[in-house]
Amino acid sequence: MTPRSFGIEGITDEDRAYAGSRFSDVREALFANPYQSTWGADGEPPLPVHPVTLSSLLTGILPFGPPYAFRQATERAVDSAADLRWGPDRRGFRRLVHPNGICLTGLWQITEDTGYSGYFRNGSRALIVGRYSTCCRETRRGHLRSLSLVGKLFPTAEAEHVAPLRTASFMTQQDIGGDYNDYINDVELLNAPNTTALRRGLGMPLLMVVGVVFKLVDNKPSIRQLYQIAELGKAQGEPTRAPTFMRLTVAPHQPRIEGAGMDFRDEIMAQIYDRGDARPKRTLTFNIQVTDDGETHGPFFREQRTFRNWRRIGTITFDRAVVSYNGDFVIHFHHPTWRDDQNDPATATRVNERKVR
Repeated sequence: MTPRSFGIEGITDEDRAYAGSRFSDVREALFANPYQSTWGADGEPPLPVHPVTLSSLLTGILPFGPPYAFRQATERAVDSAADLRWGPDRRGFRRLVHPNGICLTGLWQITEDTGYSGYFRNGSRALIVGRYSTCCRETRRGHLRSLSLVGKLFPTAEAEHVAPLRTASFMTQQDIGGDYNDYINDVELLNAPNTTALRRGLGMPLLMVVGVVFKLVDNKPSIRQLYQIAELGKAQGEPTRAPTFMRLTVAPHQPRIEGAGMDFRDEIMAQIYDRGDARPKRTLTFNIQVTDDGETHGPFFREQRTFRNWRRIGTITFDRAVVSYNGDFVIHFHHPTWRDDQNDPATATRVNERKVR
């Protein structure tokens, strides 16, 4: 794919036809074409690093030319609920931001009474597909990165469930301006992260374009509400009760993976696998914490948030992972559009279904 041919970024008939997916089909797609046949084995090629450039984010912005691709991509992210976007050539689409990632599969479990609805309710168990990525080109520890974990929940714990199921997604990230954590063990991933834009240096114009376009499309570019999970599996007529903030942190028992300048994708693979061995040996667990007590301070380019009264309500346990072409180009995560009242669909900035049905 050339910079001006990244695949179809906007809404397609494939998006409009979405009626749910099977977890087994999504998992099969992700593991179909890994960049390395066996991670870390002798003779395997290095993991690719897909660039993020200002020119790719501005392609089509001028009038009387091709459509503005990044605005199309942003609208599609919040309007399409599709889990896989193959495209007519079965090659998917290039992510204009967060192009370098690793996909994981496992189980979401809520183990504490919460007072929330849907799959935030105590006892909830859902299969999960996650994608851990970095916002831009830099993937190595010791460098400025903004790491992110997004996930989609299937409302079942049966991996071979036959009927297609509609999924619910969440988005978490560390400081949108970037941070310097050497280990994923130390990264705090939030649905409402800080934005310290000045850390980006020469990359600040790129960050500003992303923020402005998301603001135009969806009102609140730096917060991703959690109501999709609170509405998953909820009885019709039951009120939505979603937490306001969520934090994901690596569980304390996980080992620290050593290696100067290590790529975060290798670090995550090493949590689950031994190099050169395709059989999973361990799991990677994140603690789920929530609170409704938080505040935002500062202008949009330096938003800083303070939180109180975090409480742990469950875990995400991943038992398989892969760095693959389909994990970078085909998997799609539905971004929850902003609601003025997160528990009231009538207050949504956009009606997600209007472009896909």
